[in-house]
Amino acid sequence: MIALITGKLVELSPPQVIILAGGVGYELDLPISHLAQLPPLGNEVTLFTHQVVREDAHLLFGFVDRAERNCFRQLIKISGIGPRIALALLSTMNSQQLYVAIEEDDANTLCLTPGVGKKMAERMLLELKGKLSNTSGVLTATGLFAGSAQNQDTNIRKDIANALESLGYNNKEISQVIKQLPELNDLSQGIKESLKLLSKH
Repeated sequence: MIALITGKLVELSPPQVIILAGGVGYELDLPISHLAQLPPLGNEVTLFTHQVVREDAHLLFGFVDRAERNCFRQLIKISGIGPRIALALLSTMNSQQLYVAIEEDDANTLCLTPGVGKKMAERMLLELKGKLSNTSGVLTATGLFAGSAQNQDTNIRKDIANALESLGYNNKEISQVIKQLPELNDLSQGIKESLKLLSKH
């Protein structure tokens, strides 16, 4: 199983990229939203990967961080959701937004993804409830935000602010909620607490 690739980004043809590593060009499919986070062609990039082996093909999917890949892996465990639909879901929302939609039983948001109907959304709510919390928190747990507890708390607050902004809350609402949060060491719990505070406003 290929889990991680570091190499030169040599071709970009959405949703695919080709990375040259060790003299081999690897073709990966990425969520559309991740393509904007890649460096310019010719630069080195590191992507977390998931390999799917089928009788007719060996497919490689790439992600900018572990949280997104782990979320992808949870999605493809669900009956009826293959790699393509999972990729589409992570193209329309990131793992944090998906976590919020699942925990808030927001089937309408899930249905915004092409290929996801009401029945599939309801199945996702049923099977993913409570299973994405650790996935969303992987960013801090794996040391990608390594540093002091204070730096970790600051990074989590930034991620919470970005997640709330993507959900449509304005800067004033976000600022008020962020100030009320206790010291944080878990992203998913921070998002949950933030939504609770926002619901009281």
